[in-house]
Amino acid sequence: MPSPGAASARPSAPPSSEPSGARVQTLVPTPVGEARITRYPAEGTPKALLALGHGAGGGIEARDLQALAAALPARGITVALVEQPWRVAGKKLGPAPKTLDQGWLPVLAELAGSGLPLVAGGRSAGARVACRTAEAVGAVAVVALAFPLHPPGKPERSRAEELLGSGRPTLVVQGGKDTFGTPEEFPQLPTGHELVAIPYAGHGFSVPKRAPLGQDEALRQITDAVGDWILALR
Repeated sequence: MPSPGAASARPSAPPSSEPSGARVQTLVPTPVGEARITRYPAEGTPKALLALGHGAGGGIEARDLQALAAALPARGITVALVEQPWRVAGKKLGPAPKTLDQGWLPVLAELAGSGLPLVAGGRSAGARVACRTAEAVGAVAVVALAFPLHPPGKPERSRAEELLGSGRPTLVVQGGKDTFGTPEEFPQLPTGHELVAIPYAGHGFSVPKRAPLGQDEALRQITDAVGDWILALR
């Protein structure tokens, strides 16, 4: 497992706050309402497609999701940000895990038709969905951003089984100060799973102003780590 703060040493420009490239939106019917896909197509020859779901209390405007959509198309990775039906319908909080899975599976089935290697992912609750459904959707790998290992202050309520049972190579990107589980709290990961820690970052990957690591650098570590890992998949 990489040491805390591990990330690619490849130089890169600071990530943009918002994606600036082309985007295509699609509504997808699911058993629990319409989901929405916002695609950011790869530049040049596409190498992979990364589908990312959001958390239970927010949407695709999350800083890590936006940074990945801004940075990865230039590296040949199409990014698809997926809004769950509850979010499309204007509700403020996500439903039960089973309902989240029902809103995710038809979307990933459509994305799988692109012919590109499909990497399923998401942040927080979206990471849990991706882990639970990776095998069912035929994903080649999983990217778990800010995986909520347990509710804050309740380490006894571990969700590690979902992560360990993803059945696919899985990259975990975790803030060093995440109250839903710090990198040190994670169990030994199986072969094919990796963990990258973002020092000083919280659950939303925000870093304090007093931290020696700036916000742009934290986002750069995330985008570099995810891009490098996906392109190295075999």
